[in-house]
Amino acid sequence: MKYSLVILLFLVFGSSFSQDLEESIYVATETFNKNRTTQTFSDLLKNEAEFSSKLKTKDHYFAYLFLLVNKADYLYQSNQQPQAITAYEAALDVYNTQLLNKTFVYDITEYCLKPLGILYHKIGDYTNAENTIKHYIFLAEKQKNNPHRISGAINLANLYYTLGKFNAALNIAKNGLDIKGASAIQKQALQQVINKSAIQNNSELKKNPNVLALKNKYDNDSKYHLALKNKDYKTALFYFETKYLHINKGTLTARTIAKLNFEEAQLHYKLNDFKNTSVKLKLALQALLPNYNLENLPKKETLYPENTFIDIFDLLALLQSNLDNTLACYDLSFYVSTLLTNNLTSQESKLIHLHANRKRSESIISALYKAYQNTKDTTLVTQAFAYAEKNKASILKEIIGKKTLLERHPTDTLLIKELTLLQQQELLTNTLIKAQYQQDVKQINKLSQELTSVSIALKKLKAKINAKYPEPNDVDISISKLQHKLKTDHAVLVEYFYGENHIFQFIISATAISLNNITRDAVFNTAISDYIHYFDNSSVINNNIPQFSNAAFKLYKALHFDKTLAFKNVVIITDGFLNFIPFESLLTQSTDSKNYSKMPFVVNNQVLAYNTSALFYLNASDFKYDDKVLGVFPVFDNSDAKLTYSLDEAKSIDKQTNAKFLMYQDATKSNAMLQAKNYGVLHLSTHASSGTFTIPANIDFIDQKLFLNDLYSLNLKNQLVVLSACETGIGKLQKGEGSMNLARGFQYAGVENLLFSLWKINDLSTSQLMASFYKNYSQSNSPFIANRLAKLDYLKDQSISNIKKSPYYWSTFIYYGHLTPERPSVNSKYIIFAFIGLGIALLLWIIIRKRKNGPNA
Repeated sequence: MKYSLVILLFLVFGSSFSQDLEESIYVATETFNKNRTTQTFSDLLKNEAEFSSKLKTKDHYFAYLFLLVNKADYLYQSNQQPQAITAYEAALDVYNTQLLNKTFVYDITEYCLKPLGILYHKIGDYTNAENTIKHYIFLAEKQKNNPHRISGAINLANLYYTLGKFNAALNIAKNGLDIKGASAIQKQALQQVINKSAIQNNSELKKNPNVLALKNKYDNDSKYHLALKNKDYKTALFYFETKYLHINKGTLTARTIAKLNFEEAQLHYKLNDFKNTSVKLKLALQALLPNYNLENLPKKETLYPENTFIDIFDLLALLQSNLDNTLACYDLSFYVSTLLTNNLTSQESKLIHLHANRKRSESIISALYKAYQNTKDTTLVTQAFAYAEKNKASILKEIIGKKTLLERHPTDTLLIKELTLLQQQELLTNTLIKAQYQQDVKQINKLSQELTSVSIALKKLKAKINAKYPEPNDVDISISKLQHKLKTDHAVLVEYFYGENHIFQFIISATAISLNNITRDAVFNTAISDYIHYFDNSSVINNNIPQFSNAAFKLYKALHFDKTLAFKNVVIITDGFLNFIPFESLLTQSTDSKNYSKMPFVVNNQVLAYNTSALFYLNASDFKYDDKVLGVFPVFDNSDAKLTYSLDEAKSIDKQTNAKFLMYQDATKSNAMLQAKNYGVLHLSTHASSGTFTIPANIDFIDQKLFLNDLYSLNLKNQLVVLSACETGIGKLQKGEGSMNLARGFQYAGVENLLFSLWKINDLSTSQLMASFYKNYSQSNSPFIANRLAKLDYLKDQSISNIKKSPYYWSTFIYYGHLTPERPSVNSKYIIFAFIGLGIALLLWIIIRKRKNGPNA
């Protein structure tokens, strides 16, 4: 009886407490909503902190959800976008983890998902924007909620338009118009997307010239965009002003006002009206920063993540006549860009931002190059080099930095969890790519939700990790350290920056740094394109050897590679289409010879190592020779894809190293990845593909493919990976990040030293090159040296016909990694020991002689 009374009292008071807490949350939220000010918001935050630790029941969490959504809405309306996103994400997390949809009827789309999708779009988090919008479209279709379906169509079409996916934007907007119940405003919004997308899509305009028609007349917005497309800026300004006159200014947000002023500033700039350009840009800044002083540039601490700032500062930079002022404007753009990308978690979203950063870097390097031409001040070259490196392989640098930090603090649970979540994110992304290819709508929705949850978790972790391990402000590469390493390696570094109008070449040796400019005119672009096409198949070069020889020498000169001739070892940081050029195949002199073994190829004089960033070369670990090789050879026997000479390749590896082989049916993806960690060298002899627009680069195992995104979720420690397969160095080019190829994937997974191919290769010549590579590898203990020697051996081999000595057969394999010096040969060791022995004998003879003859001897 006593215990029953206690339980009864507990239930009564517990129920009373529960109701009191629920009511307190609602009251606090409603009080704030009645008078939204800075002070009442501060009070709401204090209440939230108190409430959050006491939540227990579903009713508590539902009330708390209500508070979070209203908090997020206030932050959204106050133009505090990152904070608003965090609040919406917290609300969504509560809704999902507490399964509130099972107990309550709540329109999570209207109050959370829609504004969250729009905010993601605004800050440039395009991956999360797409996942969020697709998720609520899925929910709307499931619930047969047409208003949400229409909103989703508008937002998704606008997102795809921003991303330049004009066909997708057009089709989604057209489908949106077919949904019943659209309001006049929604129909207008959808039609505007159709108009804008059709204008950008020439094929659509040709196919359907009436696609822009609104009552058989173009509306002002369409006319404006059409004039812009045709570069008729005077007409565009007229229609812009006409359109602007009909907008109710009182309904516009500060961000919209800023964007409109920027658009008008752009038009004035195109019309060479720089005075009005400046006026409109200042008005745009004033809209975003009410306390902004019009006479000076804003201070960094007053800025926040908003892509309109980037547009404004980039255009302001073009108005400056002073180099320091130009750089100051661009630096503010880079600062805001960093603020934006700090909120991104997926590399897909980050890649999209790199294009704008690259264009900005090109403008800066151009300005510094002009100043350098006038002053010959090498500090300007150092500055330009820092900007060239700033966004080169930045995503790869970031992940390698995270792995390095974990290696320093291997027991830190925060770092371990972050890396686990990043690997989970890449696994989900890879699965999502496959689901999209299979058009599995249900699976796509599930994966999109999971990716959003992982993204939210990563953001929370990042804040804690940054507080614990503050990121350094100065991440520019040290020229003095770089030159010291080059001196140690007896090497020169050549870095290219492949811009839209120019290619800039930096040459850095132990004692000097210089900058060259290569204009990307039609002649140069054709020369690059034609040279790459020489390696399309085995007959192109052989069909016209003199033509190839002429092209190889001209490109050698055009790329200023002759400026490196004094150095034996060369590190090449390629960029853009130069990623697909085998520099070893260039000719150092003009020649009439048709005998390949007598041609003056670069490979005869220099040893080349490639990389994606000078920072990777600078921070590379010392290569540790390891002859334990795991060879993976699916062979694909009894099929059209059989690799006939793969077995010869395996025999040559077995002869020179301590190898284990996964042959035929044993060469499975899981088996290879599981056993790879036990071997210093991983050798994959198989088929590979550079991928397509929709399918990433991949490599074949006997049972399935390993996709590029699979590698992003792995952690490999091999000293060397040899990709003896076609096109392993080819992939979709991403400006700033480089080629999205399998080699990059292995770098992402943690491998520093790689040998891979640039085109489809002949398996006989491959087996011959690999036999020579491993022979030289075992003798020199250096893959850097062995790769070059294998090519020279191939060219000298008298059993190989001249036609098979075309660069097509031997120059496909390029080496990324450490410049490991050659181990002294056995004969060299004996000579050294002999001299040491003679020296000791001579010293002993002198000592004995002195003792025998006395001090005067």
